[in-house]
Amino acid sequence: MAKFADGACTCSLGDTSVLVTAVSDKLKKPSPSGFVPLTVEYKQKAAAAGRIPMTHLRRDIGVTEREILIGRMIDRSIRPAFTKGYYQDTQIICNQLALDGLNDADVLAINGASASLSLSDIPWNGPIGAVRVGLIGDKMVCNPTRHEISSSRLDLVLTANRLGNIVMMEGSCKEPVLIPDVIKAMRFAIKECRTIIDAIAKLQATIGKPKRPLDLTLVPTEEHMQFVYSQIQEKIRAVLCNYSLDKMARGEAFKLIQDDLLLSGKEKFPTLDQSILNEAFVKAVRVIYRNLLIETNIRCDGRMISEMRPLDSKVDLYKPLHGSALFQRGQTQVFCSTTFDSPDAAYRNDNLTSIMSGVKEKNFMLHYEFPPYATNEIGRVGTLPSRREIGHGALAEKAIRPLVPENLDMTIRLNCEVLESNGSSSMASVCAGSLSLMDAGVKIREHVAGVAMGLIGDPKFTSGVETEGKKAPSTEEIVSNSIILTDILGFEDFFGDMDFKIAGTKKALTAFQLDVKPIDGVHSSVIYQAIQRAHTARSEIISHMEKTIKSPRSEKKDNHPVMKTIHIPPHQIASFVGFGGSNLKRMMATVGVRISAYGNPDEQPNQGASNDNFIIFAPNKDAMAEAEETIKSSIERQKEPELEFNGIYTATIVEIKSNGVLVTLYPNMKPTLLPLSQLDIRAVNHPSALNFEVGQQIQVKYFGRDPASGQMRISRKSLMMSGVSRVHRTPPG
Repeated sequence: MAKFADGACTCSLGDTSVLVTAVSDKLKKPSPSGFVPLTVEYKQKAAAAGRIPMTHLRRDIGVTEREILIGRMIDRSIRPAFTKGYYQDTQIICNQLALDGLNDADVLAINGASASLSLSDIPWNGPIGAVRVGLIGDKMVCNPTRHEISSSRLDLVLTANRLGNIVMMEGSCKEPVLIPDVIKAMRFAIKECRTIIDAIAKLQATIGKPKRPLDLTLVPTEEHMQFVYSQIQEKIRAVLCNYSLDKMARGEAFKLIQDDLLLSGKEKFPTLDQSILNEAFVKAVRVIYRNLLIETNIRCDGRMISEMRPLDSKVDLYKPLHGSALFQRGQTQVFCSTTFDSPDAAYRNDNLTSIMSGVKEKNFMLHYEFPPYATNEIGRVGTLPSRREIGHGALAEKAIRPLVPENLDMTIRLNCEVLESNGSSSMASVCAGSLSLMDAGVKIREHVAGVAMGLIGDPKFTSGVETEGKKAPSTEEIVSNSIILTDILGFEDFFGDMDFKIAGTKKALTAFQLDVKPIDGVHSSVIYQAIQRAHTARSEIISHMEKTIKSPRSEKKDNHPVMKTIHIPPHQIASFVGFGGSNLKRMMATVGVRISAYGNPDEQPNQGASNDNFIIFAPNKDAMAEAEETIKSSIERQKEPELEFNGIYTATIVEIKSNGVLVTLYPNMKPTLLPLSQLDIRAVNHPSALNFEVGQQIQVKYFGRDPASGQMRISRKSLMMSGVSRVHRTPPG
């Protein structure tokens, strides 16, 4: 399949199959940037699941949140392994061929990307392997099915390379999971990845293409690096040792040094592309910062290696909000608001996402916003969320969701807006979200917080690879030569080797996400050490949050929404709802309440029975009282006289139809049908056979209302068959 692509591979698990292609530009000049211009597209196909798309064109159009999240996961898995200096435009496309509804295609797509890049002539330092691990009870399950993952306490996706080093990791928990269980799952996943890597390596040895020659014209040489060191070393050290500088001031100082470097570089190397000196500058700053950390053990903002930034938090900032919190960690600031709404406001997944995830809708959601002013920039606002915003929001939502009660009677939305950003804004959103939920009175069991861990490592030790004929370093050497940073700044994220976001409670983890930069990945022992240090930092953060608010608000705020269930008699539902729901829409517009059908779960529904229970969602008590008064007066206007069961009444014919006659029993009554079967003891095909006329009065017997439709049940036939004396009933009123 797809033989024109540079590399292509189909991967299958059960009856789920995905085709992954890799294409890299050979004709254009390399992009003068310090990163691989890589794009990854993951597309869900309705045809693969035996469905027709329900879009207006009946085509697979648009991009879903799930497609973006899986595309990011594939990108983070394969990006580190691209050979340094390879800057050609590269595109990975993952195309679903078949979905069996049991096995997901996301892990298949990662392995397919690894295989297609390995088989291609693209310079890529693979293969890698990826597996999903579930934790059902105490049992580890490799690549669990959709049914198995629904009962799993842990959902871990891990990517590893041939050295057993970790390249990418993403995990979420249904309930908080202890650190030893997570580490056990990671070790199990690394072991399973080796099987996949060996299979891809054999395939590559059999049919793989020779790698294309690498153009290293944009890679700094040793001469370039020595020149850059001589120009900037003392200046950079001075900036990094000035602990009074904040993010903006440090960035401006770096910019001045870099501009001076480019000017002197133009004199030294007149024909040299400036991007080469920029790349050399980044490499030099990283080495200088690492050496400074080794010498002083003090970071660029004056903190020690494992020290947190100053913390500050507030709740209940604005009275109109159901819940609000402001969380500050250093120069990272997040404002979070909690909003309650009716069950109708729940997020409903698209059909394919529902098939694969088993979740049709969710009534808890967290949205992450990153406006341009958070980093002193100018940009577009009010557009669709970026891929980064979607990814960070999904991670924060996974972190908090295990603590939120399952049986929510309302829809909850957290809106986290980053007001200042200097690293770890997604984990600050977790902290702000937890505070805001408690302020809103949501019964979460305990606080959840997050922290980002970084790494400035020595390539000779971090990856644990044999170099220059020397034996691979021991675990102790790897850990001791890896500088693990707690609560990283944006500067440390950019110049570092790792961004490891870890969220959880004081005792256990709820979600985590790992991205690494080294081409050989990061040794698992370094990751384990980072998890342990994050546990200490997370406990410190939660202790601070508990001083702000320790438990959910017990008394509801005055503006807290109110929900009630009301019963509407079946025969009044049509007039209560109105044509096309017009009456309910009017209530929403005038009173501000939302009314929707809502069955009583305690009642056993009859087959074919209509739903006569409605739920009223009001934004506050006053709105609920106004809504109840409006509904009461509406029902009073529609109130009908009470008729006696088996009573005999005089009915007036108002219309003759082919299937019976429409009659009324009292003034202002809506006509009800007296069907042909109940007109006479004889079988009639049309009311005209009985010489009925409009305005004629006839006697009928009343048998109550139909329990399903609420329609009156009346009969003329039963009177003709009955031998009892007829007692005429006059409707009251």
